[in-house]
Amino acid sequence: MTEFSRPAAPSPAAPAAVLDDALLGRIRSRAAAHDAANTFPFDDITELAEAGYLRALVPTRFGGLGLTLPQLATEQARLAAHAPATALAVNMHLVWTGVAKAMSDRGDAALEFVLTEAAQGAIFGFGVSEPGNDLVLFGSSTNAVPHPDGGYSFTGTKVFTSLSPVWTQLGTMGLDSSDPDRPLIVWAFLDRTHPGITRKDDWDTLGMRGSQSQTTLLDGAYAPADRVVRALPPGPVNDPLIFGIFATFEILLSAVYTGIAERALELGVQAAKRRRSAKNDGRALAQDPDIRRRIAEAALLLDAIHPQIQALARDVDALADHGSFWFAKLAGLKHRSVESARQVVDLMLRVNGGASYFAGDELGRLYRDVLAGLFHPSNADSAHATVATAWLGPLDV
Repeated sequence: MTEFSRPAAPSPAAPAAVLDDALLGRIRSRAAAHDAANTFPFDDITELAEAGYLRALVPTRFGGLGLTLPQLATEQARLAAHAPATALAVNMHLVWTGVAKAMSDRGDAALEFVLTEAAQGAIFGFGVSEPGNDLVLFGSSTNAVPHPDGGYSFTGTKVFTSLSPVWTQLGTMGLDSSDPDRPLIVWAFLDRTHPGITRKDDWDTLGMRGSQSQTTLLDGAYAPADRVVRALPPGPVNDPLIFGIFATFEILLSAVYTGIAERALELGVQAAKRRRSAKNDGRALAQDPDIRRRIAEAALLLDAIHPQIQALARDVDALADHGSFWFAKLAGLKHRSVESARQVVDLMLRVNGGASYFAGDELGRLYRDVLAGLFHPSNADSAHATVATAWLGPLDV
């Protein structure tokens, strides 16, 4: 067994759903306006917090709702079907709670403060991505400077920092090169109230506009010793923190894009039943063999993704042992879910016709939102490289 596996303790019963239809309806009613105005959905985050959603994955013993990862993946897909940008934004906070839970389940208490504080209302941001850094978790252009008291100061640029207007704690990392013979990737959490943290109002994008995933500038931002959670060698490393980040991020991200595809299919079915064909005596397009094939193709794509998300989410909670294939399975899930979602939305655009090309059309907005999946790790090239390494071993040096 790997260090990521041990016998799982039984978990307490958890509610199957947190987000009721009325709440989701209100969130959907605001999504188009946030997209058009390029504004952050403060009302959505407030209502989600009041519903307990920001502590959904926090175990009950820490004051959370105690949802399982499969349950939360289902909820994230539902939220994304109503407001993709809101789902993507809150996803990053939920990822940190998921990482903390995965580590705690495996006997590592280093992030249990995340669970406690999330239950108390803290909002965690994900400050990892850097411009030009395709090493992602395994390297950093941010400078991490050690202090005698065990703390670290971070200086660098973080991009795609979702929840930028509201996060209170930023999970981040940087490179400590103070010992040239032993460089370290240092992981820590920064308090927003401390100096040295600036966000740029630069989020004006093609899609996912409401996420407001702005650039964050770190200039000597200090994390005290009790918020420094790991110092790891650069490159791939067998550590519960890295596993937790990779697993929770890929699974919940897959759920978000699958939710977008679900909504697209729903809209496509509505369009097929509503639209009429003049050349076929005014019959509904739902009777057109080409339209029916597109609907069927989209449904088949979605049917293939749901079981994969749920199966891998269950395996994370159950501490299953996939050994060296864990990362290949997770990268493959993200790649397939995003590519399938893009295909579904594209198919439904063709069903809906030219109306989708207008700025106010929901399918047109979903098309712009789903494209963001291309840029999240693991991208297509990285996923294929990860899977190839799992099956063939690493490239010769």
